Amino acid sequence: MATPIAAQLAVFALFVTAVSAATTGYHNHTVGGAAGWSFNSTTNTTATNYTSWASNQTFDLGDYLIFNTNSNQTVVQTHNKTTYLNCTADDTDNVTFVYASGSSGFGESLTIAVPLTIVGPNYFFSDSSDGLQCQLGLAFEIDVQHGSGLPPNLNQPPPPPYQEPPGPDAVQSPPVTVAQSPTGGAFASRADMRFTVYIFSAALLLLLQFQ
Repeated sequence: MATPIAAQLAVFALFVTAVSAATTGYHNHTVGGAAGWSFNSTTNTTATNYTSWASNQTFDLGDYLIFNTNSNQTVVQTHNKTTYLNCTADDTDNVTFVYASGSSGFGESLTIAVPLTIVGPNYFFSDSSDGLQCQLGLAFEIDVQHGSGLPPNLNQPPPPPYQEPPGPDAVQSPPVTVAQSPTGGAFASRADMRFTVYIFSAALLLLLQFQ
């Protein structure tokens, strides 16, 4: 029979494993925070400093960028630095993706969810107003880390088929329209806290057997 100390160590190990599983996961990053992804065409200014916003975040594979915006802006994702610096999306560039709602309405609220599926530099900008929005600050660069790696539902050549990402991680409530990417997105995986409760309960039962 195991000693009480050994039993307690076993319980502790199970608990640590459970907590680690529950806290390891993927995250949604609301671009610009409460300011969203926005450009004022009257003053020619952005709603916030997106480079500063990005510098305070940590981005991993499987995370999502949530752009709360409207149809006056676009969201362009590229892995081509020249495209980013030129503030122009090239339709022939197979590492550049333009996300849009497909709506012709002016100022229509929408959300664009972009999965991070490639490690390294990822560039984002709006090419609206012939690239002026990008030139005046509606753009930012991030460095995506490997983290936990891609979840199974994103482990395919990007961009994968689109599904709306989970809501609880997003800072703001869903807007009117959810825009789709050229070929979409997918759910960001997150650890289930119920797993922690289950393992912790099992661990307590194990400890009681050794009392």
